[in-house]
Amino acid sequence: MRVNKDGKLLVLNYGQSTGLAIDPIEKKPLARFMPGTWTLSFGTLGCNFSCQHCQNFFISQVAGKDKETEDYQLERIEHVLPEEIVATSLKNKLPSISYTYNEPTIFLEFALDTMKLARPKGLKNIWVSNGFMSAQTLDLIAPYLDAINVDLKSFSEQFYAEICGARLKPVLDNLIKIKRLGIHLEITTLIIPTKNDSTAELKQIAEFIANNLGQETPWHVSAFYPAYKLNNLPPTPKEKISEAQKIGQSAGLKYVYAGNI
Repeated sequence: MRVNKDGKLLVLNYGQSTGLAIDPIEKKPLARFMPGTWTLSFGTLGCNFSCQHCQNFFISQVAGKDKETEDYQLERIEHVLPEEIVATSLKNKLPSISYTYNEPTIFLEFALDTMKLARPKGLKNIWVSNGFMSAQTLDLIAPYLDAINVDLKSFSEQFYAEICGARLKPVLDNLIKIKRLGIHLEITTLIIPTKNDSTAELKQIAEFIANNLGQETPWHVSAFYPAYKLNNLPPTPKEKISEAQKIGQSAGLKYVYAGNI
């Protein structure tokens, strides 16, 4: 969502929102951060991943790839400034703002300006992210970021390359750094039949969380439903979600939550 014009890098999605919504914080999902509260959620357009199973593909995939996506995106755009987002949160007596729906790093400048205004007003800043960002980006947001849910999609580089068009290692590195910075961290894994649902891979994810992020780090294991380019796959069986919960508990994780069931 940036373009080089006459040697200048321009941001195309600053102040462009696909809408503001008031959500329970558990919907992010965050289970151990300000439970029982509501949060103001917003996002923009675009993503640095191209996940074949994305449920928000109409807003996450870059405008112009196909006319249906482009028309849908243009119809949803609202123009809103950082100070208006903060004011809306305060007006509705919401204690936090969530940067979500699409990847917040895509609208970093917009998000960061909002975060800087929110912090002095006593508002908490929450990101819902794929965790794929540069060290410089993480350094920029860390002073203003209170909590983050990172989608650890798989423990396979092949999955990240073929399903998401991305890489796993930077995500793992960032997770360790986020934990070290003292930012509240929760992990979500969407369990997709035949793609990332093997017992061995689920054990790898659970053990990575327990050994590198701490046994107190919440892990949300969520059921997949057919979507976008993986609409030919079946939904995740409830038994597989139960198995994942048991795997997490066996790895020593204290908080393992089932989602989307």
